[in-house]
Amino acid sequence: MATSSFTLLWEQFEESLQDTSNALGMSGLNWQELMVAGIGQLLVSLMILLLFGVFYWLLANLLKLVLGRTRYGEKPFIAAKRVLRYLIGLAVIIAILAQYNAPDAVLKGAARAGLMALAFYVLWLLLSRGLTSNLSRHHIDSSLEQLCKNTLSVALIAMGTITVLAQFGFDVLSIVAGLGIVGIAVGFAAQSTLANFIAGITLLIERPFRIGDWVKIHGEEGKVIRIAFRTTWLRTRDNVFTMIPNERVATSDIINFSVEGPTRIRIPLGIAYKESVAHAREVIMPLLSAHPMVITNEQMQPRLQLRELADSSLNLSAQVWVHAKDIEVKGRISCELLETIKLALDDANIEMPFPHLQLFIDEAKGLEPWLNSEFKRPAANLKPDAEH
Repeated sequence: MATSSFTLLWEQFEESLQDTSNALGMSGLNWQELMVAGIGQLLVSLMILLLFGVFYWLLANLLKLVLGRTRYGEKPFIAAKRVLRYLIGLAVIIAILAQYNAPDAVLKGAARAGLMALAFYVLWLLLSRGLTSNLSRHHIDSSLEQLCKNTLSVALIAMGTITVLAQFGFDVLSIVAGLGIVGIAVGFAAQSTLANFIAGITLLIERPFRIGDWVKIHGEEGKVIRIAFRTTWLRTRDNVFTMIPNERVATSDIINFSVEGPTRIRIPLGIAYKESVAHAREVIMPLLSAHPMVITNEQMQPRLQLRELADSSLNLSAQVWVHAKDIEVKGRISCELLETIKLALDDANIEMPFPHLQLFIDEAKGLEPWLNSEFKRPAANLKPDAEH
């Protein structure tokens, strides 16, 4: 019963396939032979995969036995295993294409293209490792190192792609000429982006600042977080991220507070003319040296200098040095020192004057009657006079 039902379903399936082929104009096809041929080729393809899989397993174990005893560790074995896997995969693709009656030109082109791609990959590995070791030896900036790697990768990928296309008979010169025309059009359309890109490369080469430096660029002050190809990222003291186009960075004044290490903080002060500068120095200097973030070595001692004899005060300048890592909080350091100095001067009864003006009138005899009448009048009579 089950056999007859299966036979009936198979006959209906064959009839449906025949009707479909007739409707598509492919009458006369023998679907049974076509399905048998397809299943046979599929089985042969699976057998090819199994055969090459066993071959790969044997060669991988042989490589592990030979290269596993070297003094370089597992790196040579991993690289050789990767190359072997690629070659086995290429051989499987060519064998399957041959099984499906691919033309000889296609098979030869695929083989040559695969070997060329492998050669360019090995060349990229060797050059990138050599470039990395040389740049690290000369302490090149990480951003510039990444730029060199990307440039090498793009150049080798472009050359490899052209070489692979040439193996299949493509007109490489026409393709390169077309890409050149497209590149010129894109260049005119993206002048600003290209200008920022070129400026970014210039910044990475000249290195007026590095990641982590505290700088002031185009009116923005902050810590350099990232140097990209198009923009430079700063983080301000308010934890606000600012992205400045590299074209503006390259053409503006750059102030780097971190490049030379420690930096100096100047705190302006003022004391009255009647006070002693030496006494103020005795009070203020211990406070400057006691701050935990102030440098107190022989070359960078805190100072208190008389800078100006102003109209109503003796203007002093308290100067301290802080480390490059503390530049980000130098505003807080300045405020802490200023508050401590103010309290200490108050305790020492040293006056810090504010701007004021004192007026002296000599021989103003014409004002005496009015002054005498106003200031000698009783307080009860000092009322507005309605008659006036």
